[in-house]
This record gives sequence, C-alpha cells and structure tokens, in this order.
Amino acid sequence: MKNLIVTLCITLLTISVFGQARRPTIMVVPSDQYCISKGYKMEFETMGRKQTLPDYTAAMQNDADLRMVITKMGEIMAERGFPLKDLEMEMRNLEREAAEASMLTSRSSGAEMAESPIDALKRTAKADIILDLSFDIKRQGPHSYITFNLRGLDAYTSMQVAGAAGSGAPSSAATPELLLEEAVLSHMDGFNAGLMRHFEDMFDRGRIVSVQVRVWEDWFDGDLETYFTLDGEEKELLEHIEDWFFDNTVQGRFTLADATQNMMRLEQVRIPMMTVDSRGRERAVDTRSFVSDLRRHLNQNLGLDSRIYLRGLGEAWLIVGER
Repeated sequence: MKNLIVTLCITLLTISVFGQARRPTIMVVPSDQYCISKGYKMEFETMGRKQTLPDYTAAMQNDADLRMVITKMGEIMAERGFPLKDLEMEMRNLEREAAEASMLTSRSSGAEMAESPIDALKRTAKADIILDLSFDIKRQGPHSYITFNLRGLDAYTSMQVAGAAGSGAPSSAATPELLLEEAVLSHMDGFNAGLMRHFEDMFDRGRIVSVQVRVWEDWFDGDLETYFTLDGEEKELLEHIEDWFFDNTVQGRFTLADATQNMMRLEQVRIPMMTVDSRGRERAVDTRSFVSDLRRHLNQNLGLDSRIYLRGLGEAWLIVGER
C-alpha cells in the first residue's frame, strides 16, 4: 500500500509539473554492453583504429527476449505518465535516412558522413532521455531470475540523471518481461525521483547545451574581434554575441569557456524548453533552433551570413562569414 501511495504521488507530481508544458520524451535502448556481448555489433576501422559499435537493428530482429523486455519497460514508464519513443520505429526511420546519407560525400575528400548509431538515433528520435538498459536472465536450478542495470541518460549531454540496478526473485514460470517487471518495480520510485529532479531542473533553469562560434578561414570582412555597431554601441563581434546569449539563455546562464579572434566556446548554455514564435505558436526549443535565432540576429542586425553545423543533439557550431 505504501509503494502504491508513493507511485500515485509521483504520477500526480508529473502531471502537475508537465501539464502546461511539453512533456520530455523517453526512449528505451539496449546498452552497448548488452548488444556487443550478445554479438549484435558492427566492427570497422577508422584512421587505423578498430571500432566496435552496437547493431540495434540486428538486436531487435534476433533477440525475442530483448523485444519483450523493452516493450515491458515501455509499459512501466507509460503508466507513470512519461511518453515513449519506439526503438523499432526509429530504426526504420534511420534506415530510410541511411539510404539518403550514403549518397552524401565530402566535396574535397569524398569521405562519407561519420556518425555512431546512438548519435544517429538521438538525432532522429529527439528523445530527451535515453533509458540505457542491460539485463541478464540467470538460471538457478529449475528457476530463472533476472538481473538488470538501468541508466537514465540526458540525450543532449550524455550525463546520467537517474539509475537503478538489481535482481528479481527466482521463478519457474515467469517470462522475461514479467521477471523484469518484478525486479524493476521495487526500484522505480527512486529512479523516477531522479528523472523528476532532472526534468524540473530543465524546466526551471533550461536545458544544457554547448555552442561554438567560429569564422571561415576565407572571411575577409573581419573576425570575432572586429568592431561592429549595434543599437548605437560599437563593440567587438564576440561581445555582441555574448550580449545575445545573456538576453536569450534562461536567467542569462552560460559560461564563456574560451574566446579568440577566430573562435568562441560557450558551455553550460541553458536554453529554454519552450518558446513562442513570431506567429504566437508555442514550440519546443532544441540546439539547432536556438542557434538559428542567433544566426538570424547576426544577419538582420549586422548583415553577417553564417552556417550551422550540428554535432549531435547537444552541440552546435555557428560558422560566420558565409552560408
């Protein structure tokens, strides 16, 4: 009864916190360790170094226990009010993207785009939290039991924001998904509390991303230390950009980690979760849309062209000097 009351309180808190805002989305993904240990992996060489990466498609197509466990994990989270992205559906989207990406090569070297499976999955799914799950079904005489390790990872920063690990009671009849449910439920209050703290922090203080501002080598009009006049103030370009971050981050929170005439590196940049566009529509904010606003600001107010280059969900470069 006590656990039921705690669970209900957490669910009601979730509804009250996210009732008037976009709910963060979650996707359950098998851990690298699980996939590679089971043989669901891809091996290739990059610059002479051998790399081993998980093959999610092979795992979902060949591991019936994994599919059932991920489905059950999804049900457990959905019952607590957290929307879920379906891994199999996102993998199909990735396959369609891969067909297009295979035709894109570098103009200078002819090299193809390089991206790890988890980075590609984060980019297409745009989930806020990745539930990194590994489990092992063990035998004890005629009985089976499950051990599991569950980590909640911020998809933008890869920081762990919640975690749970443990094992369930042995059973002679339960299926893998039921073994998982029994093992996980006793840990979910603490795990959900970790997620809630992280979600509340994101809505109160903004999502953490990183931004770099760079200049093209052949930009002859100046650099980040060139003076420009904006709203009657003549400042270096990097100072105007820093002013923009003060005005557009949540509570002016960001850290200028480094700055030269050719580069600015801004870390711990707190961007809002939601904004209202010029047409009065509420929309979610991600790293690209946030930096797009900076690009638009520089173009409309200083006449500067620039290009955005994304490095995963949580980092973007703005390269000034041309599109």
